[in-house]
Amino acid sequence: MLGVVRKQTFKVLQKNLPAAFKYNEVVSSRVGGAAPVIFITIRNLFKDILCKMEGMATNDDTNITRVLFCGPYFPPSHIYTKEYLQNYPFIQVDDVSLADVPEVIGDYHLCVVKSMRLNSNVISRAKQMKLIMQYGVGLEGVDIDAATNCGIKVARIPGDVTGNAASCAEMAIYLMLGLLRKQNEMQIAVKQKKLGEPIGETLLGKTVYIIGFGNIGVHLAKRLRPFGVKIIATKRSWASHTEVSSQSNALSVENGIIDDLVDEKGIHEDSHKFASKADIVVCCLILNKETVGIVNWSFISSMKEGSLLVNIARGGILDYEAVAHYLECGHLGGLGIDVAWTEPINPDDPILKFNNVIITPHVAGVTEHSYRSMAKVCSTDIFLILGVLFLAGKKKIIINQK
Repeated sequence: MLGVVRKQTFKVLQKNLPAAFKYNEVVSSRVGGAAPVIFITIRNLFKDILCKMEGMATNDDTNITRVLFCGPYFPPSHIYTKEYLQNYPFIQVDDVSLADVPEVIGDYHLCVVKSMRLNSNVISRAKQMKLIMQYGVGLEGVDIDAATNCGIKVARIPGDVTGNAASCAEMAIYLMLGLLRKQNEMQIAVKQKKLGEPIGETLLGKTVYIIGFGNIGVHLAKRLRPFGVKIIATKRSWASHTEVSSQSNALSVENGIIDDLVDEKGIHEDSHKFASKADIVVCCLILNKETVGIVNWSFISSMKEGSLLVNIARGGILDYEAVAHYLECGHLGGLGIDVAWTEPINPDDPILKFNNVIITPHVAGVTEHSYRSMAKVCSTDIFLILGVLFLAGKKKIIINQK
């Protein structure tokens, strides 16, 4: 057992201490020899980690770090995390039903939320909990104040460093194209053995309004450019130069400046004006008290007649009654959503009767690349809880860090 632990420990060090080793090489080259301080620091760190992990390799349950994944949805999240941690006998990863979470949460040290809502009552039972993490970005289901009062850190994984934002941006384009080319009507035509119909539309020449120009909005704008569209966007505030994260290599924006991706910029108070100019509105907002129901009756009525509405953010951003009404009267030309007001959506929901509605089962960010990347971040955080890494964890954001 100890031999396995030593091997796995060294692998962890190799993966998570590259900066320290690189620094040691640089210093060594400058002084013409070994950098003893850095070398001794790494050597001592290795010894400390080895001692900790050897102690955890016993059969004593008190040395097991327990990780709880809440609920059956988004199964790749816990499957991939288990894969990354399968060689570490001192880490236990479980996924339990949503109904069982309140009863068992007290036995766990880290909780991965997924679609679970953690209120103050559930959090108060998490007596051993050190970290609550969203497997993704949205934390609207977690009572952050309750977690803070219990001394529990709350974290999310930024989408720009895992491929999640890029995956969501691609899904937005998929929904746009599906609506423009009338996906549901095409399927009907195939079944009826028809050719050359329905007639669709192109993205070329359209004005796309991105409401919420964060990581997903940036990735979306970058990918929309080659389609020959005009891009307008609003966000809470704009810096003089919006910089791309240094880890967002997929964007490939020259000099890290993304201002040129947008033809017209505004703030959220301009949303109705921008909606009136757009052929397609894409919601990329985080759901919070300010944005819940922001796409309401007045917003949709200000949109062009026949324009399209796409939502890859959270279902609560759209006012259900308003959306249903404007689909029924024909003011909305189409609706493409990856998120619903209640999830999973009822297959008999009246809104699904329209041929110009496309709904997907909350899979915008569910891609092999993004989920494996997030599993790596999640696995790293488990080692941080164990106290065996000091250069990792920078890919997540602690929401309630003091």
